[in-house]
Amino acid sequence: MPPAPASAGTAHGATLPPPPRDAIAACHLADEDEAVSALARAASAEGEAAARIAALARRLVEAARASRHEHGGIDAFMHEYALTTEEGVILMCLAEALLRIPDADTADALIAEKIGHGRWERHLGASDSLFVNASTFGLMLTGRMVRLGEDKGSGPAAILKRLIARSGEPFIRQALRQAMRILGDNFVLGRTIEEALARAAPYEVRGYRFSYDMLGERAKTAADAQRYFRRYLGAIAAVGRAAPADAVDGPTLMARPSVSVKLSALHPRFDPGKEARLAAELLPRIVELAAAARRNGLGLTIDAEEQDRLDLTLGLFAAAFAHPALDGWPGLGLAVQAYGKRAPAVLAWLAELAAARGKRIPVRLVKGAYWDSEIKWAQERGLADYPVFTRKAHTDVSYLACVRRLLAAPGAFFPQFATHNAHTVAWVHEAAGGAPFEFQRLHGMGEALYEHVVGPGGLGAACRIYAPVGAHEDLVAYLVRRLLENGANTSFVNRLADDAAPLEDIVRDPVETLARERARRVRRLPRPADIYLPERRNSAGLALSEPTVRAQIAADMEAALAPALDAVPLVAGLAPGRGRGDAAELVLSPHDRGWRVGTVRTADRAAIEAALESATRAAPAWDRAGGPARAEILERAADLYERDRARLMAVMVREAGKTLDNALGDVREAADFLRYYAAEARRLFAGLTALRGPTGETNLLELRGRGPFACISPWNFPLAIFTGQVAAALAACNPALAKPAEQTPLVAYLATRLLHEAGVPPEVLHLLPGPGAVGAALVEDPRTAGVVFTGSNATGWAIQKALAERRGAIVPFIAETGGLNAMIADSSALPEQVVRDLVRSAFDSAGQRCSAARLFFVQEDVAGPMIDMLVGAVEALEIGDPMDYATDVGPVIDADARERLEAHKERMRKEARELVDLPVPEACAAGTYVGPAVYEIDRAGLLAEEVFGPILHVVRFSAGALDKVVDAINATGYGLTLGLHSRIGAVADLVAERARVGNLYVNRNQIGAVVGVQPFGGEGLSGTGPKAGGPNYLARFATERVRTTDITATGGNVGLLGLAEEGAG
Repeated sequence: MPPAPASAGTAHGATLPPPPRDAIAACHLADEDEAVSALARAASAEGEAAARIAALARRLVEAARASRHEHGGIDAFMHEYALTTEEGVILMCLAEALLRIPDADTADALIAEKIGHGRWERHLGASDSLFVNASTFGLMLTGRMVRLGEDKGSGPAAILKRLIARSGEPFIRQALRQAMRILGDNFVLGRTIEEALARAAPYEVRGYRFSYDMLGERAKTAADAQRYFRRYLGAIAAVGRAAPADAVDGPTLMARPSVSVKLSALHPRFDPGKEARLAAELLPRIVELAAAARRNGLGLTIDAEEQDRLDLTLGLFAAAFAHPALDGWPGLGLAVQAYGKRAPAVLAWLAELAAARGKRIPVRLVKGAYWDSEIKWAQERGLADYPVFTRKAHTDVSYLACVRRLLAAPGAFFPQFATHNAHTVAWVHEAAGGAPFEFQRLHGMGEALYEHVVGPGGLGAACRIYAPVGAHEDLVAYLVRRLLENGANTSFVNRLADDAAPLEDIVRDPVETLARERARRVRRLPRPADIYLPERRNSAGLALSEPTVRAQIAADMEAALAPALDAVPLVAGLAPGRGRGDAAELVLSPHDRGWRVGTVRTADRAAIEAALESATRAAPAWDRAGGPARAEILERAADLYERDRARLMAVMVREAGKTLDNALGDVREAADFLRYYAAEARRLFAGLTALRGPTGETNLLELRGRGPFACISPWNFPLAIFTGQVAAALAACNPALAKPAEQTPLVAYLATRLLHEAGVPPEVLHLLPGPGAVGAALVEDPRTAGVVFTGSNATGWAIQKALAERRGAIVPFIAETGGLNAMIADSSALPEQVVRDLVRSAFDSAGQRCSAARLFFVQEDVAGPMIDMLVGAVEALEIGDPMDYATDVGPVIDADARERLEAHKERMRKEARELVDLPVPEACAAGTYVGPAVYEIDRAGLLAEEVFGPILHVVRFSAGALDKVVDAINATGYGLTLGLHSRIGAVADLVAERARVGNLYVNRNQIGAVVGVQPFGGEGLSGTGPKAGGPNYLARFATERVRTTDITATGGNVGLLGLAEEGAG
């Protein structure tokens, strides 16, 4: 790979930086109503122009409907099996998984489950497409055969085996594989570039152009990226050889073929925060591909990806665009997504870039293909708003406004309008006049429409077909995106294929749609902050993917670390200077043990005694305060946490070694705990609950406080778990005696100060920092009315023993004690998704999460490639300073932890097979770092206890041994989290029924439980329950009282006597 360029020269040899992107950043989470109102003016067509657009759109739809059966059946197929039907979802699941499953048993189980549950008969004859009806007949026949004998077998696999045994060959499996390949052929132009070029030739004769895209999603490893890079280079050479030998630069370039590339396929860490690494490693690849395209007379377009990667993409595009090797060449293009709120600002920035370089930019304008994911991600991250428009009509308006911007700058752009919408085609045709541009469509879609745009008697406009090339096995994510993008009922493609859809609805101007509907944004899709209303507000997050946001929080954090932080016991009524250890102890950073973060003075016996006495006296008044009053205080505390977010994050990064993402997550979880338990306080402690009983008496239940609770929290979530324990105790009427982890007293001190500021009386909340002896003293004292604890089993057993030996009331002990957590992947799972989720589950937070994956059970049929991908993904991780956003793995908490982990590695080198052990960089030598490692072991029993750090153990299992895998997991005695990757619902049901774990995560990572959404806690050696952040948690902190009153004792049952007077009717 060539080295990165030292600078980006201009056409005249001078250095010219790209224009700033501040205006783009400002639009990231813009108010949707305001943004659409501004865009609607640019998207409007009036008078005669509007009439011509409407007439042309109607004519195109009528012609396309009349001729669509001549142009293949995929549009009709997608309409018949839309994603709103059960059968449509079944087909998507099959298309996604079936071609990749290597073993017959798993394939048969998938087929039996998916096909056997479809009602295929209702689709037979519903379409007038031969392709659809032939496909339906096969699916219907298969579905009926799979359902035969369902009452005789023990499961889907058994049914298939009997059917296959009767037929003498696995004909169902083979027939469905072939059907899925036929479906793939409608989306993929060829399995190789040579095959694709041959299939493209007839279209080129008819006037179509092509942009070839080599199928493949994000590279997970350096080897993946290198393979994709070579495939792109090979495709450029092959297309160049096949293209006409006319001029390769200048005006004719836009008429020639092009190649589209995904930057995420060219580097395994195409992620925000990796800018410096990508400039050195990815930029040269982009330049080399563009230079190859230039030599071969082809264009090169960089595809659009997720909104999180937009700024990253723009920075790399600007650097490549300005590279001396591409001076004067107008062939490097970019795709822009109109559903993104930043799209107009991106076009304005690109226009500045084009003017500065003196050459045009080909811009492919698309609607966008990740809408559902963008919505979910924004909600999960607690963003201020969505980065994309929430209504299809808004995206349509944005698209038209962007069309006008592109056409208005012919010196800056060569516009490429990717659309399957007849109204959009008509609008562009009207707006363009004689300006040069081209349409684009996807291979396999929109052919009937574009035959009347490109063909004889059409509009005379050019159209380029975006053509995926690759093996059907690589089709997975592309096909799903296309189905989601174009298979929805509201899409033009779907309605065009539906003869019942009114013509006027199909061609309606989106600006007119906006004018008809008063509400702009989708009211049923609340902003991310409001998704839990009316009970509570979602915690506020930060868009750390954006450089401007990172720069601001970095500055705020640096300022927050400036004042010295000295933690002391906070005990009501204690005279200044009393209750503290003799000397202040240094708190050093695990990133650099020479770095002083602050000091702490531990609580002595006098402080402990004073806290217990004060809390005991304060308990009755706090109990009487009432749930709503306590809830208001906790909600104010959540607001204060978010106000002081930068300081809390900064202290956690330095004191606990948390990365920026993890520190932000800790603050958000703490705020969620405060608001969730506030809502629970209103629900459970607002008054008396009437219970049903016999007439003549009242029965009233209430929850009351128990008294002072000892809250003993760990260092791995020094704010979230500390706050969750304290907030639960306070919400449930109890004073809290907070004993934070010895390693992380500083953030606990800050949190306690904020809780006091919010209105928690000092005598109700006491902070007692110190070693384990402080917690032991609290547990042993009979005034402590309950204990909530998160930590090791050894400490949990010690607490349990101490409580049992106390004389007096038996008090609640609520414990969460970690786990020997596993993830399971069968052969139906998508390897890329498994590896992504596994790496995060095992190595996020340096593996220092209670929920982290320690064991990975992988089906032997797919183990080899999946393990190779896992190793490559681990090798791509970055170890470093947690204050640097580029860091993936920070330090472990202290030297003791490092020694235990290194000792375990040494044992594994002797007893297992080392797959990877990432070396710690020299720059981290002053800290307590441990490199991520993966070992293959022959049985789970090799691990007797939790290994709390970035070490993963892999175990292979055979296809029929899933029950034994679950039994092995249960045999560890732990039961906290379990991850499962499988596309077979029956497998998920089996594991859920059999596994004794508190949290089962299916087809996702197994960390990051969200308060109130995924209540967290285990069983067995993993804890006592109830689950933190769940509806049963606060009740364990309370005592129940019932008052029963015989109302007949005071003069008779008036209500019953009244009933006796009523008639029989």
